[in-house]
Amino acid sequence: MQKTLIIALLGIATMIGLSFMIAEEEKIDHAEIARSVQANKKNHTMKRQNKSHPAGISGKKPSSNAVNQKMKKSHKGPKPGETVKAGNLEWMHIEDAGKMKNKAKKKYLVDVYTDWCGWCKVMDDKTFSDPEVQKYLNENFHVVKFDAEQRDPIAFKGKSYDWVPSGRKGVNKLAVELLGSRLSYPTMVYLDENLNKIRVSPGYKKPDQLLAELKQL
Repeated sequence: MQKTLIIALLGIATMIGLSFMIAEEEKIDHAEIARSVQANKKNHTMKRQNKSHPAGISGKKPSSNAVNQKMKKSHKGPKPGETVKAGNLEWMHIEDAGKMKNKAKKKYLVDVYTDWCGWCKVMDDKTFSDPEVQKYLNENFHVVKFDAEQRDPIAFKGKSYDWVPSGRKGVNKLAVELLGSRLSYPTMVYLDENLNKIRVSPGYKKPDQLLAELKQL
């Protein structure tokens, strides 16, 4: 009887031990699974962040020099005797505007800018690149780029305009004559077919704003 009782107790103890071992194994398995799930979530999140990063998967931001070079390249004005093609617009130097024979009797839009002017670059990238703006300008205007801080003398309408020290980087006297005392950039200067000033319009303009202004002239 006693021997039977001992055997039964040993059997119960063995079963309890096996249950405990199984429970521990399941506990370990669950913990391992949880860690694996967390690791997968973290990797997925990092991939999504890298994919959406403006600099690409590497996560490295472009250098400020690269950004500045890109902006300068997009806003380079023409030299005398040359034109700069931007989209469907062909920008001329202001000296050439003063010499040309305006057989089409179009008005002139003079974009007065500087190399350091951020909003001037935005005008190029967002406004002058608009197809409707380009179409209207091509049909009704000659377009001119004028760097207000150009150091080389400018010949315009029988006069010579020199650069003088003033403000941030100096200014060409022709900019002073066109803009008056308000030297701000960008500024649109509108001239009639005979190069007489019609209107001076300072400040950045969205495509619809510029179109509305052009159609009023």
